[in-house]
Amino acid sequence: MIDVPFPEPRFRYREAGGKRQVFDAWRRCWVALTPEEWVRQNFVSYLVSCLHYPASLIALEKEIRVGELRKRFDVLVYDPNHQPWMLVECKAPEVPLAAHVLEQALRYNLSVPVDYIVITNGSGTMAWKKEGASLIELKELPKWAGGQGNIE
Repeated sequence: MIDVPFPEPRFRYREAGGKRQVFDAWRRCWVALTPEEWVRQNFVSYLVSCLHYPASLIALEKEIRVGELRKRFDVLVYDPNHQPWMLVECKAPEVPLAAHVLEQALRYNLSVPVDYIVITNGSGTMAWKKEGASLIELKELPKWAGGQGNIE
């Protein structure tokens, strides 16, 4: 597992229609504060604040086609040439990071090929670098170096 110390959250919250919401600064809208959304918001905050990934190259919850199905990835980081570079699948904290979570990310990767695949549930994070048909498990997330994935 990779240690991901989330920065101190500075999120804005509100109640709407009896439901708690958080303001998503990246999508610039209010979204339901589900356990998975809590993980997504904190993980992206970590990427931007701690690893210095450019917020302008991060997309959240965009629709893709996986075969005939329409799915939504959680987080996609682009390289400086706006090519998909890292795919992050977020799960609620109570969802274990089992094989089925990695398999879901790999299915998304068929439609959106990337160099790095990450799965997280907020308390645990795992990452792999794709090398040909192989996945190499990482001990830490790649730091931003212009999308080159240098691990310092």
